[in-house]
Amino acid sequence: MSDAPSTAPVARYTIAVLALVYAFNYMDRQLIVILQESIKADLGFADWQLGLLSGFAFAVFYTLLGVPIARLADRGNRRNIISLAVAVWSLMTAVCGAVGNFWQMFVARVGVGIGEAGCSPPAHSMISDLYPPERRATAMSTYNLGVYLGVLIGFLAGGWLNEVVGWRWAFVLVGLPGVLVALLVRFSVPEPVRTTSIDPADAPSMYAVLHLLWQRKTFRHLALAAGLHAFVGYGAGNWAPSFFIRSHGVGTAELSLWIAPIAAFAGAAGALAGGYFCDKLGHRDVRWNIWLPAAAILISVPFSLLVYTLDTFQVAIVTSIVPIVLGATYLGPMLAMTHALVGNRMRAVASSVLLLVLNLVGMGLGPWFTGLLSDLLTPSLGSESLRWALMIVVLANAWCAIHYFIAARTLKQDLALAPA
Repeated sequence: MSDAPSTAPVARYTIAVLALVYAFNYMDRQLIVILQESIKADLGFADWQLGLLSGFAFAVFYTLLGVPIARLADRGNRRNIISLAVAVWSLMTAVCGAVGNFWQMFVARVGVGIGEAGCSPPAHSMISDLYPPERRATAMSTYNLGVYLGVLIGFLAGGWLNEVVGWRWAFVLVGLPGVLVALLVRFSVPEPVRTTSIDPADAPSMYAVLHLLWQRKTFRHLALAAGLHAFVGYGAGNWAPSFFIRSHGVGTAELSLWIAPIAAFAGAAGALAGGYFCDKLGHRDVRWNIWLPAAAILISVPFSLLVYTLDTFQVAIVTSIVPIVLGATYLGPMLAMTHALVGNRMRAVASSVLLLVLNLVGMGLGPWFTGLLSDLLTPSLGSESLRWALMIVVLANAWCAIHYFIAARTLKQDLALAPA
């Protein structure tokens, strides 16, 4: 099944291509965020509908299909799964430009979610076969840099194309190049050698993986913390462009020049710093893999509130650098700890379970709840309803931190019970 040994150059090339794949994943996923005000004006959608399109319509199939696809990845060729997934979501992104009403857009976004379900669980499993446990948090964080590259390109391209050719062509021109990336994965990336020589037919059942994870109190609270972390991240992040457009009166082209580099580079810095410092501090005490993201998310709350209360656009968006950096520290360490709790042939399914909770709670509910709250506040607050909705949503980070600290209390004993 494996095409090549996992040498250092192969590992570096593979993780670079996987990060590129993840960039296209997020570019196509988040493109609607910078375009949603134009879509709202053209098709007359309410905020709760926009929240469903950027959240639930994508997230429900993305998360539910992630588990069986991960199960397939634990048994089969992960590279081929990723290649097919990239082609599917890229084509469905282009289809978004041809819709004429809410339900057509809903179906197209479901298609994007179905394709993107085949990306991260197989990629996480490949990375864990390429890097030893003491380097996995950094490796996972490197892969997650694709998120911020995708946000950078998606915001810049989407904001500019929206004003030049309109939102419909923006979907087409951003989506179709992903087919070339699918071919790059299929014909240039080797399938890594599994770190244990278990016959695919002997891989643990999905029930066995789920049962093991449920038995681990650490994982239960990690999953809840990650879900709440993402609830705020997606709820605030997906509505940030709309907030700046409505409350500060900027256009999409001007906004993209500010928000794209800030979201991308600040997010990348936070992801890398989270992985690096968790790996370093984890040598002293493995619980730093949880303590550090917990502390970061608590510190981010007052800075987030400040962003929504400042009256000057430039000052507000520059201030947003702080909560973006702090909020991006968690995913690499959370994935590394999840993999450490399970056996080798359980990693892809374990990743998909973590991502299921994270994305259903975070991506599925965060944008929708924020949009619904904005609609409910509109009669009394008018155009400032979104500002107040965002201020309420970021307070959930305090709840998130509680679950992180509870998870840290049982981490050592649960790691001792992990299968070989």
